[in-house]
Amino acid sequence: MKSSMTNANTISLENYGITHANFHYQETPEQLQKATLERGMGVETSNGTLAVNTGEFTGRSPMDRFIVKDDITKDKVWWGNINIPFEKDKFDALYAKVISYLNEKELFVRDSYACADEDYKLNIRVINEYPWSNMFAYNMFLRPTEEELKEFTPEWTVINAPGFMADAELDGTRQHNFAILNFTDKIALIGGTGYTGEIKKGIFSALNFILPIYKETLPMHCSSNIGKDGDTAIFFGLSGTGKTTLSTDPNRKLIGDDEHGWTSRNTVFNFEGGCYAKVINLSEEQEPEIYGAIKPGAILENVVLDDNGNVDFADTSITQNTRVSYPIHHIDNIQQPSIGKNVKNIFFLTADAFGVLPPISKLTPSQAAYHFISGYTAKVAGTEAGVVEPVPSFSACFGAPFMPLHPAKYAEMLSKKMKESGVDVWLVNTGWTGGPYGVGTRMKLKYTRAMITAALNGDLGLYSYDKYHIHSVFGVAQPRECPGVPTSVLSPRSTWNDDEKYYATAFKLTNAFRENFKKFESYASEEIRRGGPQRYAF
Repeated sequence: MKSSMTNANTISLENYGITHANFHYQETPEQLQKATLERGMGVETSNGTLAVNTGEFTGRSPMDRFIVKDDITKDKVWWGNINIPFEKDKFDALYAKVISYLNEKELFVRDSYACADEDYKLNIRVINEYPWSNMFAYNMFLRPTEEELKEFTPEWTVINAPGFMADAELDGTRQHNFAILNFTDKIALIGGTGYTGEIKKGIFSALNFILPIYKETLPMHCSSNIGKDGDTAIFFGLSGTGKTTLSTDPNRKLIGDDEHGWTSRNTVFNFEGGCYAKVINLSEEQEPEIYGAIKPGAILENVVLDDNGNVDFADTSITQNTRVSYPIHHIDNIQQPSIGKNVKNIFFLTADAFGVLPPISKLTPSQAAYHFISGYTAKVAGTEAGVVEPVPSFSACFGAPFMPLHPAKYAEMLSKKMKESGVDVWLVNTGWTGGPYGVGTRMKLKYTRAMITAALNGDLGLYSYDKYHIHSVFGVAQPRECPGVPTSVLSPRSTWNDDEKYYATAFKLTNAFRENFKKFESYASEEIRRGGPQRYAF
């Protein structure tokens, strides 16, 4: 087996069964970009950034995500339509077929790690069929030094074969693509899809099992940043809710944009070494930090270029889930290392497609627990296969597709940490105002930024009747005033100009909350149940 390497470290892939393939080890982004261009798998934009098309899949495929059911997982994983069991013998057979396929290929191998806190570091080896997939791994995982590579021993392995198509009937998959976690062998096996998000989400899902079970640490699908006074803010939210955008703040240092752990020592650390941001309608004026990060070393996915290589960020003809990955150092204002202490504010971001939730509201502890367990948002078109327009959705812990354990486990851990740290918790609607999707408009980013800033600075004040209004349907406390935001915007009802339609829609959403929460009622305390909307529609 031949290999090309950028340092003196020598590795072998024979323990994976890979004996015939040529492979490139630890290649630089420049080398990987060149290899991508030479193979006709991408093009360069006008400023030299690599642009690729991920093919059939431009988003995750949740129904094709599996976990091997074995002695480690059988009694711990929350099995169902999110965590779909896969037979061990079927995995072994499929693994052998993938390895046989890769043995005929020229491969790209990278050693990296997850978790910025040294005490929680997880060493990862990524084996890719495509050079740009390996470049993505360079961007998104943490990068070991040359010295660290000399003693590097991988704990988990990601095997990524986008060109391999499974035979569903023979292999036990749903269709030709798959992403399978095996906790005994510590392997994430991905095939049939070029969407790079499956690579990072595979390791995220593994950590969502490992950290709470073995490390007393809460894994979170969130972004985070830290202020000049050392106060850390956490932003929960699914794709399209503004998690990356709102945490990338010129006045605060970015810790990370998507995946973090909250330790028993009350520190927060980033899992990743990069960012994976949506770029639909991206502009330099609205999001200068992300816009500026799109330069050589970054990878644009599924964007449309003009004849001069300029990106049309408004063109969604391929997908609305257009993306860019870049190493975190492409952002100037970052926290190094990616660790924060002193958590003071938590924001639950939701893109409310009904347009009835306040743009910002303060939650009581019971409301915070209820809304975390519920995880209400709207699926944004293109983020998942088959979603062509926003759909109201509930995703437990704001990340159910990546959570192998029962949501109760994560909710209990978060509730405990919120009480210990005395944080303020806010529900922020970055979705629609003035009516539901199709009638109203998306909340202006400048208003949401102003509300976040006001909460961080303490400008919204402690709860009192003079400063807050209790929403008559959802029971949350919405501020009456906020610097930089018109008073009328703070009241969703007043933006509709039709009380009857507003309340009918609001009650429709409360019923959806209540119906969704039924599956959690058996373990939720009376206090948590009272955190939900208390008024019923008739």
